[in-house]
Amino acid sequence: MLAAVSAADQGAALRRRRGRFLPWKSDQFCQSDFRLAVAGRFFTTSSCLSAAYFLQQSQRDYIVFERANVSGSFFLNYPRHRKLISINKRHTGRHNSEFNLRHDWNSLLSHDERLLFTRYSQDYFPHADEMVRYLQDFSAGLRVRHNTHITHVRLHKDPAAWNGHYFDLTNQDEQHYRCSVLLVATGLGIPHQVPFPGSEYAEGYESVSVDPKDFAGQTVLVLGRGNAAFETADNILGVTNFLHMLGRSRVRLSWATHYVGDLRAINNGLLDTYQLKSLDGLLEGDLENLALVRDTTGRLHVSHKRYLERDPQAFPQDELDNFAAREAYDRVIRCLGWDFDFSIFDKTVRLVSGTGRRKKYPLLKPSYEARSTAGLYVLGTASHSIDFRRSAGGFIHGFRYTVRALHRLLEHRYHGVYWPATHYPITQLITAILRRVNEASGLYQMFEVLGDVVLLRNESLQFEYLEEYPLGVLPELKAITGREVEEGLGLFVITMEYGKNFSGPEKDVFYYNRAVGDAQEAWQSNFLHPVVYYYRSLPTEKQMKLRPENWPLPRPDAIHHVVEDFLTDWTAPLSHILPLRRFLENCLDTDLRSFFAESCFLFALTRRKQPPFCQLGYLKMQGLLGNEHLWRHAVEAGLMQNYTAPSPETPQNDARMWDWVTDQSSTNPGNHVNQASAKDEL
Repeated sequence: MLAAVSAADQGAALRRRRGRFLPWKSDQFCQSDFRLAVAGRFFTTSSCLSAAYFLQQSQRDYIVFERANVSGSFFLNYPRHRKLISINKRHTGRHNSEFNLRHDWNSLLSHDERLLFTRYSQDYFPHADEMVRYLQDFSAGLRVRHNTHITHVRLHKDPAAWNGHYFDLTNQDEQHYRCSVLLVATGLGIPHQVPFPGSEYAEGYESVSVDPKDFAGQTVLVLGRGNAAFETADNILGVTNFLHMLGRSRVRLSWATHYVGDLRAINNGLLDTYQLKSLDGLLEGDLENLALVRDTTGRLHVSHKRYLERDPQAFPQDELDNFAAREAYDRVIRCLGWDFDFSIFDKTVRLVSGTGRRKKYPLLKPSYEARSTAGLYVLGTASHSIDFRRSAGGFIHGFRYTVRALHRLLEHRYHGVYWPATHYPITQLITAILRRVNEASGLYQMFEVLGDVVLLRNESLQFEYLEEYPLGVLPELKAITGREVEEGLGLFVITMEYGKNFSGPEKDVFYYNRAVGDAQEAWQSNFLHPVVYYYRSLPTEKQMKLRPENWPLPRPDAIHHVVEDFLTDWTAPLSHILPLRRFLENCLDTDLRSFFAESCFLFALTRRKQPPFCQLGYLKMQGLLGNEHLWRHAVEAGLMQNYTAPSPETPQNDARMWDWVTDQSSTNPGNHVNQASAKDEL
């Protein structure tokens, strides 16, 4: 109880604080013309609130429409059995907040450490009610208009508008709102249904009882093969006579596919009871050919369309006496997922669906903009068509980064704000890359979708570092970020990737010797690891379209895989850092090592081209000066030759010279002129 009271006080404090520093008045909602609107028809989704947060931080004119009276109302009802399957890892052994977000799958991005979900629940798989409370606190101070059901969206031409048109939104009270840019964050709110004879007898996941007592002693058939189906089955396994599950494809285990939307271990109890011969089982078949027939006792029989067309009383077991589903079922439960609701959009909006497996999603560009309508963007789960079955863009721990990327895109497109970038001397390139691959959460969760871009500047003596850029729009880099690739210099792109042949429903990801530990075999790494692409010029649209299958980017001029690491800690000097440094040096045709001042002095006398470390440091009167202690240490370590002790062959005059150097070294340690060896001075 104390924890609950403390959490409630925390939420109240957040509301007071946000109300003080981010003020807005309720009468703003009386306005009917907004620059930007965020629509959450069924519920204020997490992506909706995330977008609102970034807009608020940028002080933009926006409004969020919410159908329910609370934020996060989706989690009031779903998941039906109240246990989230998103990881809430509260302890990682690290104090780096960015690294910790890699394993916090529930928090939205914000600048307030109190708005971390790890402070709201101690459970590894939290209760859904905790998410509702978290989203309520997160929405405090954001411009969310509750109890507003957007029922219709139309497009009106207007040459004065940003995109040559504006959107007209109508609510349940026939009130109209107009905006120049529309962000759709409605999620997937329509239960997917497959029409087949007898489909009306199936109960939906959205309404079926969650009390196991209601299924005691019954025989149940579950239609579906996803987490909702297994969640439902797991809830009643212990009380049913037996339970069968029918799906159109084989089971897809998330640990094999590396896609978090596939079956998670927390819900897969049915696999145990099936393979350990405890009556339950899995069946594969096309649901469109299914037929359910109710007998006089109310029980349901599985049949096939072609049998019903021939004889309404015919069943498969009439011809095949060992037909797997010949037993009658007391109940059939439909758990077939969800679809996007296109019904609220007028034909003038021209928002169409994808194709194939992506048919339930809107058809989008890689920039999250609708294919046929400028100014209409889709966020969160509804935008998952861009990385469906590839990355985590359909889930909080993924779309929190794609929403931020889209916000940066909008900031430049409509307000001229350049994509954030950090400027470094080229000597810091290795450090910058290693820091990101070892701690960045966006790269880690949105692997193969978001990547870091390094733009070389000033004859490759400097670079700009852009974080978490959408790889699908790399050819549009200048238009989206305001930053361009300098001619003749090129760019690097850093991504995280699994091995090309390691993921799939039929893959054995636990085979012996599955891990690659040799840096020379890094290209064969299986587990998630950093990959660095080098391009001499920006890839074109045509190259993006013709890129190899399952590649996030076109073929580069050079590519480097950092060998996978069991601890996901890519800081080993020989296995990780040295190969990366040599790759970067080959691409840049330069030496990225660090040197003592003595070495830089020698290079200045003997070389035409100085290493960048010397150009940007010693030759500009900067850098690390030597002293007697460092000099002796370098000699003892074999990094430098000891020229202060003359050899027997040294002429007497030269010996006097070395005596003079020794005297100068002892009286003025910073003025050595000793020659450095060719060994690394790291």
